[in-house]
Amino acid sequence: MNTERIHWIENGEERSARWRSESGWPAPKKVVPADDTMNADTAYRLALEGTALLWRGDFQNARQLLQALVRRIEHKGGRNKHAKARAKAGAKPATLTEQFHRHRLAQLQRARTLAMLLIPFDGDYTVPLRRAPDVREACLEAYGAAGEPFVASLRELLGVIGAHEWRRKGVFIPVLDERIHPWYGVFSPVRGEYVELVAQAPLPAGATLAFDIGAGTGVLSAVLAHRGLQGVIATDMDERALGCARANIERLGLVGTVEVVRADLFPQGRANLVVCNPPWLPGKPSSSIEYAVYDPDSRMLRGFLAGLKEHLLEGGEGWLILSDLAEHLGLRSREQLLGWIGAAGLAVAGRHDIRPAHPKASDPDDPLAAARMAELTSLWRLVPA
Repeated sequence: MNTERIHWIENGEERSARWRSESGWPAPKKVVPADDTMNADTAYRLALEGTALLWRGDFQNARQLLQALVRRIEHKGGRNKHAKARAKAGAKPATLTEQFHRHRLAQLQRARTLAMLLIPFDGDYTVPLRRAPDVREACLEAYGAAGEPFVASLRELLGVIGAHEWRRKGVFIPVLDERIHPWYGVFSPVRGEYVELVAQAPLPAGATLAFDIGAGTGVLSAVLAHRGLQGVIATDMDERALGCARANIERLGLVGTVEVVRADLFPQGRANLVVCNPPWLPGKPSSSIEYAVYDPDSRMLRGFLAGLKEHLLEGGEGWLILSDLAEHLGLRSREQLLGWIGAAGLAVAGRHDIRPAHPKASDPDDPLAAARMAELTSLWRLVPA
């Protein structure tokens, strides 16, 4: 549990409260109370300076202020973009790798600025503001048992509320004809192409047991069980993911087929099929949910490849589900990936490709459009060399 505290002066008195940030942001050093009398330009200036605003006004007005901050950030970004274009007319265009790092930095700066608008919480997760919604159930799901009062960013709270809705409604998975219910902090299976690949690739002959490495919501374990595997062992290290996977497996009536266990990559033993959908981009995550997207130093990818051979039964296969977006962005080369595969004593028995269908894949205004439009998601069938 985070033991950091924030401190501020209000009505001439020194006050403090526990600080909570799932993104790992440190407690802001300077905090001032703010209410409905504060205009958006002042709030934006203070946020850019690193001064956090502890909201004391109407909750719905705080939401409107956050939207106003977003508009100012986007307006500034647009002006900077045009200014840089004019200044660099005729200059060498930025590479996709440079564009990615600039985009990533802009995302982090945007998130940090928006995180400066803070909301107080009572010990039971009640928000003591006018017109505040009842967020107790959503916070209980995200944070666990309530305790002492704390302060968190409004942006984080909106994420908690959004995750509660995802968890309640679920994500429909066509190949299962069922819904998977993601938890807060667990990557939602909204990009269905990797699920389709696992549903369609030919199973190894006589396969009865599979390992699902880094199971997340448990969606791939459910797909493998749906395809007739007699046993599936799903592993993860994140407690939220383990709870989420167990809940989904129970809801789908697969408890007798799928076992969810805590393990760093592989469980003990060997299987006919070992499946892994690691984070697709090498890099440092900036929040808990980004661990599903960014893999520091390609740790999970390289760990899966290095340990795969010793966890395969004779005639078994490893399925690596991986986007080539990192290759288009210049973050990892195909030669490097193939080198890791070969160094692990593995050979490629086949590869199945699919083009992403999510909105960003065809959005020409996306900062990384050139890379996204070329992206392929692949299922690599790996066997001992």
